[in-house]
Amino acid sequence: MAPEPVAPEPAPDPLATARELGLTDDEYDRIVATLGRVPSSAELGTYSVMWSEHCSYKSSRVHLRDLPTEGPHVLVGPGENAGVVDVGGGQAVTFKIESHNHPSFVEPFQGAATGVGGIIRDILTMGARPIALLDPLRFGDPADPTTRRIVDGVVRGVGHYGNSIGVPTVGGELAFDPSYQGNPLVNVLCVGVLPADRIQRAAAERPGDVAVLLGQRTGRDGIGGASVLASATFGEGTDAKRPNVQVGDPFAGKLLIECCLALYDADLLSGIQDMGAAGIACSTAEMASKAGLGMRVDLDLVPLREPSMAAWEILCSESQERMLALVSPDRLGAVLAIAARWGVQATAIGAVTEGDRLVFTHRGAVVHDVPARSLADEGPVYHRPVEERPHPAAAEPVDDEPGPADLRAAIDAVLGGTDLADPGWVTGQYDSVVGHGTVLGPGGDAAVLRLDASDFPRGVAVATDGNGRWCALDPEEGAKLVVAEAARNVACTGARPIAATNNLNFGSPERPPVMGQFAATIRGMAAACRALGTPITGGNVSFYNATGDADIHPTPVVGVLGVLDEVVTRVGHAFAAPGDVLFQVGAPTRPGLGGSAYLWATQRRIAGRPPRIDLDEERALQALLVAAADAEWARSAHDVAAGGLLGCLVESAVAGGLGARVIPEAGLAPHQWLFSESPSRAVVSTSSANVLQFANLCDARRVPYRRLGVVVDDPTLELQGLATLDLTDLAARRAATLPALLAP
Repeated sequence: MAPEPVAPEPAPDPLATARELGLTDDEYDRIVATLGRVPSSAELGTYSVMWSEHCSYKSSRVHLRDLPTEGPHVLVGPGENAGVVDVGGGQAVTFKIESHNHPSFVEPFQGAATGVGGIIRDILTMGARPIALLDPLRFGDPADPTTRRIVDGVVRGVGHYGNSIGVPTVGGELAFDPSYQGNPLVNVLCVGVLPADRIQRAAAERPGDVAVLLGQRTGRDGIGGASVLASATFGEGTDAKRPNVQVGDPFAGKLLIECCLALYDADLLSGIQDMGAAGIACSTAEMASKAGLGMRVDLDLVPLREPSMAAWEILCSESQERMLALVSPDRLGAVLAIAARWGVQATAIGAVTEGDRLVFTHRGAVVHDVPARSLADEGPVYHRPVEERPHPAAAEPVDDEPGPADLRAAIDAVLGGTDLADPGWVTGQYDSVVGHGTVLGPGGDAAVLRLDASDFPRGVAVATDGNGRWCALDPEEGAKLVVAEAARNVACTGARPIAATNNLNFGSPERPPVMGQFAATIRGMAAACRALGTPITGGNVSFYNATGDADIHPTPVVGVLGVLDEVVTRVGHAFAAPGDVLFQVGAPTRPGLGGSAYLWATQRRIAGRPPRIDLDEERALQALLVAAADAEWARSAHDVAAGGLLGCLVESAVAGGLGARVIPEAGLAPHQWLFSESPSRAVVSTSSANVLQFANLCDARRVPYRRLGVVVDDPTLELQGLATLDLTDLAARRAATLPALLAP
């Protein structure tokens, strides 16, 4: 007769330990009820990380289910490490965006670097080669020394990891606002490519499969990073949280990439999971739970950097560059041989078991024995109070106010502000072309990437967008605008938007107004994604972005991916040749100064309602942009966004080293014509020979257009009757803005 299983030794003072780990008293009682006994220290550790906001989505899950997640191109949606979409020709692309906000405030360099490493491994886990990164970043006042220190560390961290591991950083965003002063946002998106029939899954398949730990040794860095850093606001004692920040090694990460790809090519794995947030606890629980199986792991077999580590530390460590693979016993030798060839440590630490128990032993004793589903799928779900409280300045009638007394001074303020600054000081620190797949890199509407096979003409375009000011003033409308802008940026390159990923950055969910912002954001995002055909394939929720009682602006960041059937037809944003004719296409220019760059640059003011969007107009514009690119009638295309039409024209002219003469629109106040950020508009240039064809295309698709002006071989922007701008001088001033504010 088999001996009765021995329960793990109870934790000393378990309720106090649970509270210290961030568990509530109700959550502790639920754990006791689930186990029928007092939990061990190791069990409290795993429940604390797996039931954290970062891992369980306990405050957001009830709202996230309203997002559209299915579409004709979606092969894998939310629930795996990253979404996967079919791009045709037997190829698939996987992409996802995640945050590393809190670690990047505590330790900017390593926080940002390991954020890059983590999202790369999410993409790798799906069976893909990572091919590109984008980094939407948001910081506080750039004149503040703390902000300068954080920006410096974050940018160096992103560049160090991406450059060293050989994945180009091809786009992103850079924004400054006082709401991020004590809580920067460091979001990173990664794109990968894989054969459509070789998607890897993070699930156990059968009892007896061996659990193999691949990669770096386990240390104390990052212990509790998910629960401690991502589930608490900042305040006093932030420096004490430095041990919760992981330490990355991109060179070990590169070896891990090549090792895993070789294992996929040889079809040797039954399943694989990244060891990111919550480490071994998360990877084992999720893989076992998805299959309704269990797993038994001997923690004495886990290679350690520090032999004195306790069981809960080994389980919850977030040491980087590690994966957990499941392997049939008859293939174990081949797996170990491939790992050895790539110099990657590979260690069998356990096996998949019948039943549903997640059992860990340490120093000969059982220290953890819980149902896997209770960790991965049966955590608490909170219906937190929701209060949709209007922003106090949203009702201010900014569009009815008179224009500036000095229009030229307003032009200089907008073009000289951080919203329209040349990002070269940041992007110049990134390798944007390593891997030879970058067709359009930083600075344009969207990055365009050539996929890996030389005889495969397709490419993909990807863009990220967010606007905390819009979403602070009206979360629902702001979210619609953000989704539309990201998709429009992709369409400007000629790519068809097909899917999206999101990173939802918010304050404390324990405050009803924050949950009101969150609920409204989800409504707006869902409506826009449905209308534009861009289902959400995965993403991340980051709560507790607050310092004391001060929450950040609600900041949903959206990444949209589109497909180019012929990558050579991609369209850039730079003016191409003198004599090309400029058209404004899409919706008419409407009053749109609520939450605008104009208000911030000229008055340091966030006020008004963001402009309303007609999603039918937006969809029609995007289809037109794609059709114009396919017909090769668009020489350039650039969406009207931050800084309005003025910002759009300046960016296209400077990028092309050319100028333009444009005619103001009759019936519009000059400041609205120049600075309105009303949506669903783009500026397209076409050769004089194709003017009629382009106009006929607009007519056929019932998309309004207006002849705006002409490209000239002279570095000036002539706004007829209003101002003439010296673009050479302007380019130099825009390039100097960030170095003057941020350079050490």
